[in-house]
Amino acid sequence: MNPIASPEADLLAFIAQDGCTDDQFDQLALRLFAYQYQANVPFKRFCQHRGVTLRSVRSWRDIPAVPIDAFKAMELRCEPPKDTERVFMTSGTTRADARGRHFHPRLDVYDLSMTRNFARRFMRGVERMPMGILFPDETVMPNSSLAHYLALAKSVFGTPDSEYFMSADGIALDALWQRLEQAEASGQPYALLGASYSLVHVMDALRETGRVFRLPPGSRILDTGGYKRQSRELPLDTFYAELTELFGVPGELCINMYGMTELSTQFYDDGNAVVPSVKSGPHWIRSRLVDPATGFTVPDGERGILVHCDLANFNSVTTILTEDVGEPAEGGFLLLGRAAGAQAKGCSLAVEEFIRSSAA
Repeated sequence: MNPIASPEADLLAFIAQDGCTDDQFDQLALRLFAYQYQANVPFKRFCQHRGVTLRSVRSWRDIPAVPIDAFKAMELRCEPPKDTERVFMTSGTTRADARGRHFHPRLDVYDLSMTRNFARRFMRGVERMPMGILFPDETVMPNSSLAHYLALAKSVFGTPDSEYFMSADGIALDALWQRLEQAEASGQPYALLGASYSLVHVMDALRETGRVFRLPPGSRILDTGGYKRQSRELPLDTFYAELTELFGVPGELCINMYGMTELSTQFYDDGNAVVPSVKSGPHWIRSRLVDPATGFTVPDGERGILVHCDLANFNSVTTILTEDVGEPAEGGFLLLGRAAGAQAKGCSLAVEEFIRSSAA
């Protein structure tokens, strides 16, 4: 048994409150760091390799960032395995035999993080609305964090007639066309949610059939970003312009969610009337931009690799070094794509360092 008790109850209360001060964020981040330093053996070894101790970490910015590919190399967990735990796995787009795993002994923290954030950033004061989901459900993809995320959206925020239009067999286009026609006729706002590549397939089918929809005012579209080699790739401005053209949903209600299997919290923008859009998160996650070769924060105003400190990651590690390039922007950051060149090499070296230190 861990001498330091799990901070889960305090974390749930923290997520449920409205905002926090910098000091309150630091206090909980440091408590989580102490818990994970003690309970997560690979993480503790990594910290010791870096010369980082419980005393030397004085704010969330001091917590060593674990490279995202470490989730593929080893188990990063504080609680021992349970039969009831949920394991979310990365898609394996790069290497099918090397999938990152994120272990959730319970989903109460993840679920509260998702619903609190989704209500404010996507629903925007609307309690429920009819939804069409363009992604397989959890029975088809039980290890997909996105499948669980969309299941939560449907069950908590969707009306009873919300439904899935994508399965292991593909997208049910005829059923989708019929439902969108009903939404047009009803005048009730409708929401489409799914992976970006799913929406590209739907838009391609609309072009082929010569169809155009004009969804009622207040309708909105959520795309989760990333094509994962599942469709042709579109420039951002083209993608959102085509959503508006083919569905009649204005750019400010075409909202992108930026998330990842290794996090328990998502980022959103405030629509995509202008691209690239500014991404931001709720009060329980913070981000900084670093040089991956050194781990140091880049000078103000410069681009760097995104590091996220997600307090909802109570069972793994709070602080993740991504492979995403970001640029500072008022109210958040701009997401500029994957690391390349020297930055990509820096990310790879960070993974090698973590693996070497954890095996010591």
